[in-house]
Amino acid sequence: MDIKTYIDEIPDFPKPGIVFKDFSPLLRSPKAWSYVISKFSEIAKELNPDVVVGIESRGFIVGSSLATASGLGFVPVRKPGKLPGTVFGVEYELEYGLDRLEVSKNAFQENQRVLLVDDLLATGGTANATINLMKNCNVEIVGIAFIIELTALNGRKNINTKVPIKSIVSYS
Repeated sequence: MDIKTYIDEIPDFPKPGIVFKDFSPLLRSPKAWSYVISKFSEIAKELNPDVVVGIESRGFIVGSSLATASGLGFVPVRKPGKLPGTVFGVEYELEYGLDRLEVSKNAFQENQRVLLVDDLLATGGTANATINLMKNCNVEIVGIAFIIELTALNGRKNINTKVPIKSIVSYS
């Protein structure tokens, strides 16, 4: 299946010069979304995680669907102030300032195997921040998976990990 036919390109969003890749049409097609989740399920089967971690916010859609399809747990990584209780947090730089990601301190059992998922790999900054966040959680990251990879931005090369990095579709 050519899932690119289910990905809209929105020019000048969120700012001029950027062509946003919107995967919302995938969600509107049960056949296309099932295909994407089956591809993610193959990745999960290969990497054998205990839990799926979805990165705010589109990673929640991918991650919870994958976790359900694969019989795994799901943990959200959120923006600040969105999780109750005690959290681990990490700040990271964006091209326009600082941001922060958080995860509940009690989200994992010790030494769980974690698969990180998100919708899009661009520069790798958010993935790196999530990797750094997971270091506080005493878990083992077994892989990272994305629906879309923007290869021209070299995000894969910028991610500081030796685990497999997978994407379903790429744009140059």
